[in-house]
Amino acid sequence: MRQMRFACLLALITGAATAQDIIPQEQARLDRFERIAGTAVLGALAGGKAEDVAALTSALSGKPQVAFDPSLQGEWRCRTMKLGGISELVVYTNFTCRMTLDNTGVAFEKVSGSQRTSGRIEMRDGRAVYLGVGYVSSGTPQSYAELDPTFEGNGTITPDVAVFERVSDTRARLLFPAPVNESDFDILELTR
Repeated sequence: MRQMRFACLLALITGAATAQDIIPQEQARLDRFERIAGTAVLGALAGGKAEDVAALTSALSGKPQVAFDPSLQGEWRCRTMKLGGISELVVYTNFTCRMTLDNTGVAFEKVSGSQRTSGRIEMRDGRAVYLGVGYVSSGTPQSYAELDPTFEGNGTITPDVAVFERVSDTRARLLFPAPVNESDFDILELTR
């Protein structure tokens, strides 16, 4: 098992050169990640309902581990937490997400619910970054690589960027700084 993990990690590191280009506005959102996250989390902790704050605390607990591991493969329960913007904190119910490992990263998709996302998690500047496309369930998304570099979203399709953190074989999270719609910071909590 250890050899399989090492082979997977080596393939991911050597395959990083094939990472897709990042649109400038998503890079700007990543560059402000810590500031956006800090402000949004402080507001959510101060103004969220007790049960939502407990869910947020649970989602953010745990130290991130090596991002890519064969244990990521397959289906996950996932729930969105929206911080700031319209409301200080809103926690949604679980939906289904799926991860598929390949030699350059992880294909990720949220496959149920009315708001979905589809894209890739790859290593960038020492952290695992998700680049994808958010869309409504009745639509068909294009890939992130096909988006026009000036595209900022149109209400039904949005460019998505997030930092991916794997906490254990059964817990992970995608952290979205300054999402295009509704909130200041989103967390997609992944559990098994």
